[in-house]
Amino acid sequence: MPESVPPFSTSPAELGFDPELLAGELAEELAVDLLDALDTIELSSADIAAECDLGLELLALGRHEDRMQGLRIFCEHRDPRAIPLLLPLLETSCPILRMSAVYALGRNPDRRSVEPLLSLLQNDSNGYVRKAVAWSLGNYPEAPVLLPLIRALQVDIAAVRLWAAGSLADAGSTGAAKADQAAGQLLLSLRIDSEPAVRSNSAWSLGRLYDHLVEPRQRVLVEALVLVMLQDIDATVRDEARVALEQLESPAVLEKIQTLVEEGLLS
Repeated sequence: MPESVPPFSTSPAELGFDPELLAGELAEELAVDLLDALDTIELSSADIAAECDLGLELLALGRHEDRMQGLRIFCEHRDPRAIPLLLPLLETSCPILRMSAVYALGRNPDRRSVEPLLSLLQNDSNGYVRKAVAWSLGNYPEAPVLLPLIRALQVDIAAVRLWAAGSLADAGSTGAAKADQAAGQLLLSLRIDSEPAVRSNSAWSLGRLYDHLVEPRQRVLVEALVLVMLQDIDATVRDEARVALEQLESPAVLEKIQTLVEEGLLS
């Protein structure tokens, strides 16, 4: 997909809301997480216009089932006409509708969405909704999303931290100063976060930010990834750190990896 996808696209069903209240509805309505489904959708150019027209009609009808079907359409397709119909759904009492509207606004970025999305990231009680916001904000790199994503990576639940780490790669890619701020938090999370998937996404994002960083920070990044590649207790994190280093395509880094292999420290 056009938006960047970190290596871990699934995460535990962690809620800042009452899990028992939502478990049944979420299982029925979202047998597949909308975020995961975005990566497998194949667009049919012949039918996109008709699909979007249908989606607009469904959103306008106002019934829950119609809105859900319309939201799924705009999680697949882009149409600026959907924005005025999507924005009010961010305020609905139903967390399933809020979450789905957030994903749709991630697929359909619009400057009018920034403020309400940031408000949800800070204030929404539902972890699924905040997770969706953390993903969607990665598609708003020019907006003031960097500091809110950093805070989410510092303090939110694991599912939200995971996607905040991924989105920081995009939020930090618009300038050296932003890249340095994003890298600073990602380096810290790479070292101390208790969730392996968050550490893996942090490694992935650091690899993407490398070219936007000044040379001293690049050295720090490489040293941190090498240390994680050798010492992290989780094999998936070690593997992701190695992939991130290899994708830098730096002769010096590749030579160091080869030396570690020859010394028996890497397989």
